[in-house]
Amino acid sequence: MTPTDTIAPQKAKQIHATALGAPRIGPNRELKKAVEAYWAGNLDADGLAAVAAGLRRDTRAGMMRAGFDSVPTNTFSYYDQMLDTAVLLGALPPRVLEIEDPLDRYFAAARGAEGIRPLEMTKWFDTNYHYLVPEISDDMDFDLHPEHVLADLAESVAEGVPARPVVIGPVTFLALSKAVAGSAAPLERLDDLIPLYLHLMSLLRAGGAEWVQLDEPVLVTDLDAPTLEKTTEVYGALSASTDRPAICVATYFGDAGPALEALGATEIDAVAVDLVAGGLEALSATTAFHDRLVLAGVVDGRNVWRTDLDAALGTLGALTGATGRIAVSTSCSTLHVPYSLAPETELDGVRQWLAFADEKYHEVRVLSAALREGRESVADEFDRCARALATRRADPRVKDMALRGRVDALRAAGATRSPADRRAVRQQERLGLPVLPTTTIGSFPQTPDIRRARAAHRNGTMDEATYVEAMRAEIRRVVELQEKLGLDVLVHGEPERNDMVQYFAELLDGFVTTANGWVQSYGSRCVRPPILFGDVRRPAPMTVEWAGYAQGLTAKPVKGMLTGPVTILAWSFVRDDLPIADVSDQVALAIRQETVDLQSTGIAIIQVDEPALRELLPLREKDRAAYLDWSVRSFRLATSGVSDATQIHTHLCYSEFGPVIDSIARLDADVTSIEAARSHMEVLGDLDAVGFGNQIGPGVYDIHSPRVPSTEEIATLLREALAAMPADRLWVNPDCGLKTRRDDEVEEALTAMVAAADEVRGAVTSD
Repeated sequence: MTPTDTIAPQKAKQIHATALGAPRIGPNRELKKAVEAYWAGNLDADGLAAVAAGLRRDTRAGMMRAGFDSVPTNTFSYYDQMLDTAVLLGALPPRVLEIEDPLDRYFAAARGAEGIRPLEMTKWFDTNYHYLVPEISDDMDFDLHPEHVLADLAESVAEGVPARPVVIGPVTFLALSKAVAGSAAPLERLDDLIPLYLHLMSLLRAGGAEWVQLDEPVLVTDLDAPTLEKTTEVYGALSASTDRPAICVATYFGDAGPALEALGATEIDAVAVDLVAGGLEALSATTAFHDRLVLAGVVDGRNVWRTDLDAALGTLGALTGATGRIAVSTSCSTLHVPYSLAPETELDGVRQWLAFADEKYHEVRVLSAALREGRESVADEFDRCARALATRRADPRVKDMALRGRVDALRAAGATRSPADRRAVRQQERLGLPVLPTTTIGSFPQTPDIRRARAAHRNGTMDEATYVEAMRAEIRRVVELQEKLGLDVLVHGEPERNDMVQYFAELLDGFVTTANGWVQSYGSRCVRPPILFGDVRRPAPMTVEWAGYAQGLTAKPVKGMLTGPVTILAWSFVRDDLPIADVSDQVALAIRQETVDLQSTGIAIIQVDEPALRELLPLREKDRAAYLDWSVRSFRLATSGVSDATQIHTHLCYSEFGPVIDSIARLDADVTSIEAARSHMEVLGDLDAVGFGNQIGPGVYDIHSPRVPSTEEIATLLREALAAMPADRLWVNPDCGLKTRRDDEVEEALTAMVAAADEVRGAVTSD
């Protein structure tokens, strides 16, 4: 008996073309605007639901137009899919359960509320998407709440859409969750979830679903033998049911490797594999899927480059024989790329090299047709692709041999500074800072007036002089506010910056930026990642004028604010025709030139942010050492051109830092500010364990929540920090930049932060 024989095979139709998921924010950020209007009290729940329903409907319609014969549903979320799964399984933290309204309860778990701490947030595997971390305790009673999944399915069935509901699988859900203090590892609760998933699948089948997609990206990571055995047990139990849709287990972001054997030992009906980040070896090495469906992810769901159709068709051909049937798919959800190239009319010749979500769906359809009907049936599409790829290879902006020579020379010269303790003496002599110095991470709230001024300057309706004065007026306001609040080290507030990566991309050769290429970072936070297509050069200083102006307004030190090379890469769509380590060093050279110019202007503190250091960490242990070596090297190349008396800061946030703790120390920044408020200073013990000896600013104010912390709350966090680090190595700062907060929230929170620092400083200096 084959796997599909167990569930009435006539209802499990063959899939030929599909995607593993879809963007959900709306092509013009409709969801962001609606959710933020709801939070502000300007839109009611019915209005928000109407926007959401429209976005779901449009997504389904787009995939049907693309020719998909299986459409992923339940990919929409008001905030985050892991949070949605926690709701589905009754796994919300007890502190939010007293909130009666389900939607407000949901947002309280995501963002916090008065007196309620939000869930922690961290990166989704090695992407720039952030997910909320469920909290699992030994006494948590899981309980199925399938209303939203079933409602989405009902909408699809009513429209005649061949819906394939997508749900995060039980192994990934628990593996990415966090144990409440004193509780066992969440994965030990897998047996408790099996009945809930069985019930859910029964309901989905009754609702008309022919397939269900259970997302298990954790299977591309290094899992131990007991976890793989448990995976077999879990999917053995799920697939043994006769009251279910056909099951497709989706693995993505890498090679599933040994997990394919674990899944192959069950009766699941299909597996989705990432053949962009992974390879064919694991599938070729097993006979488990010779009689089953494989969703072959040959179209990159994470990056924006046009698929080489001939190469992809070759991969599909090589897959023949390792599987019974093949469907063409994206490698992962297209959540990570913009909606469409249609609005992008000014991409400076680069447009024909690109494919966003809509274009990727078209590539899937073309490859599916070529696989089933022969390449000649879509020969024109293949010819157009080949011509576009040829123009990319020939473009002179792609390769600058003189630049590459300068990067090679810089690498050969090395990137070292004097010992940190010697630098610290020189810097304190220059800066004269108190114990527990206070500062912020960089950005201040961006008011509507600031955004309008930037837009007017960009579209030519505001001249340069007027724009510069508008930005300077905001810098003066921010500097005056910080002096009034009593901060020790100031920032200029970054009013001229649309984004901490896009700003630099617009000033560096080798990048283009989009008009409407928005992707979701978390919740309602959307970014427009630049596209890095060629060798990177800095044609002129980028920040010197603004930092120098701010420093001229105050006797207190003002930080020069830069973004580090790894973060610029992580938050861009990076070229795929050059090793990423080489690309990173090109960016590092540009940042190094900027640090030298800032120093010559009189800036004594330069912050080079690397919040994405953890983000790009390879998912497999065997690949990590090489990544950490080049990422640390790039940072040090970027920051080693200044004198000992110039203090280098860096900033990291919202990641699980454990695997990169040693590398954080190897960056050798004089001061490292790091997210710590949500995790209650846990990271300090990890840093101490690897002998981190430089100064550190553990975040004491969670800026991603609308909650304003009290003075005592911050003082408590500082005392916790002092239990792990001596006072002469501690700084006091928020978790992250303040761009997304309101002015009144910022002033109130920073007032509390300065007061807490004064209180704790007084106790320290009196001892």
